[in-house]
Amino acid sequence: MSIAFHSAHASNENWRQAVDACLERLGAIPPAANLGFLYVTDKLVDDLESILDRLRGCTGVADWVGTIGIGVAGSDGAGACAEYFDRPALAVMVGALPPDSFRVFEPVHGGLGPFRTEYGGWLKAAQPLFGLVHGDPRNPLTSDIIAGMADDLGLFFVGGLTSSRSEHPQIADRVVEGGLSGVLFAGGVTVAAGLTQGCSPIGPMHRITEADDNVIETIDDRPALDVFKEDIGELLARDLRKIGGYIYAALPVAGSDTGDYLVRNLTGIDPGKGWLAIGAQVETGDRIMFTRRDRQGAEQDLKRMLDDLARRAAGQPIKGGVYCTCVARGPNLFGDDSEELKAIRATLGDFPLVGFFANGEICNNRLYGYTGVLALFL
Repeated sequence: MSIAFHSAHASNENWRQAVDACLERLGAIPPAANLGFLYVTDKLVDDLESILDRLRGCTGVADWVGTIGIGVAGSDGAGACAEYFDRPALAVMVGALPPDSFRVFEPVHGGLGPFRTEYGGWLKAAQPLFGLVHGDPRNPLTSDIIAGMADDLGLFFVGGLTSSRSEHPQIADRVVEGGLSGVLFAGGVTVAAGLTQGCSPIGPMHRITEADDNVIETIDDRPALDVFKEDIGELLARDLRKIGGYIYAALPVAGSDTGDYLVRNLTGIDPGKGWLAIGAQVETGDRIMFTRRDRQGAEQDLKRMLDDLARRAAGQPIKGGVYCTCVARGPNLFGDDSEELKAIRATLGDFPLVGFFANGEICNNRLYGYTGVLALFL
């Protein structure tokens, strides 16, 4: 299938000047361009509708997807890449895809009934395998919606949850909120996707032997806190105040052949009872390990993901990409010199790419944290 992408990015306090800078850098819009990707920092959230309207009017592209992030990222495929964090900016990409090879869908807030009614005919004809999605972190059903849609429709998702200090809108042809929205691609659109973790395991895999909701009472038939202290080492165990923002719990993904795990915050410690509380419900019999978050481990795993994608894309030009990375990564982990984008470019080369810093990352049928998810159009 013939696919082409063009991208641009810019920062400016004035939304119109930021849009116009992107339009200038995009250059001549191909007449066949029919899908736009738009990520805007929350510093410009009040102007999102105006930004979308101007881009649609000036490019002639009708269909758009995207969301708001505390940071956005962009690479124009000609050597200019940047991560814009905590300042007014936008990243834009337009694509020329074969007619009827995608469908933008408005938010799914719960069950799939209305979605199937609206898109059932296209789903049957196009047999989509991949979707780029954005979710509202305020909706408690978001994780269930992701899993339900992916599993029920046989889809592989990439994407992320809006990150913002004010409003939490997404873009699905218009400005929306409250559910899971995005775009599905027909089976003939070739995409390669990868996930990189921001944490690295410490200690062995364990089994939870007593638990109540999110409270872990025993691990391997021992007080949970005793096992935790052994894994993190004597230095940290002597002063547990030092573990904040550094040590996390990790729940392995069942059936994963790549060792994926879901990182969850430690939310409480009861030294008297030897219990741990984490930011997820657990049950007796679940597996658990502990991880640390540091730059070296994250850089190594990012390189692993990029090398894997390079092998999978061998012989095929990368036409465009979307990168959804955790708001706790970027300058908060790698420094403020656009290191994640530079790593992508160093391994995979220059190609049009846009993305944002998310409040939770989506890969396949799950919601992750502290990760980066990269999708490449081949």
